[in-house]
Amino acid sequence: MKLYVMRHGPAEDASPSGDAARALTAPGRERVRHVAEFLAAQDEAPRHVVSSPLVRALQTAEIVNANAKIASGVEVDRALAPRGDAASFVRAAAREGRKRVMVVGHEPDLSMLVAALLGEALPLGMQKAMVVGLWLASDGVGVKLRFVLDPKILRFVEDRRS
Repeated sequence: MKLYVMRHGPAEDASPSGDAARALTAPGRERVRHVAEFLAAQDEAPRHVVSSPLVRALQTAEIVNANAKIASGVEVDRALAPRGDAASFVRAAAREGRKRVMVVGHEPDLSMLVAALLGEALPLGMQKAMVVGLWLASDGVGVKLRFVLDPKILRFVEDRRS
């Protein structure tokens, strides 16, 4: 299974309704859109997007879903919420034979997920709107790092082409 682990995009610092209701900022939506379009252009668009139920993650997932032109809707799973069991969710998806799955969630949970799967941590953790591409064997044990897409570097590369 190709697994795409994505942290939500930049969000509001606070919401009157609480942390779970924090929405993406306008620049955050734009950053996520660039990442989704880049993934699609590289033939790395996921086929399934699964999100934490928190607003900023769900908005991120919806932007990826729309801009990568994914036919299915966004699935929401509490396992991707803060302090959820994302590793069990991912391993079950691999065992089920799912293909090209993106999970959208939060820090520090996503860094811990990647570290648990790879057996080592990413040097800088998961930045906002970052995507880590992994390959998982169907047993959910064999894992290989495929790529790390840092949206800040992506913007730099795109700016240099202009």
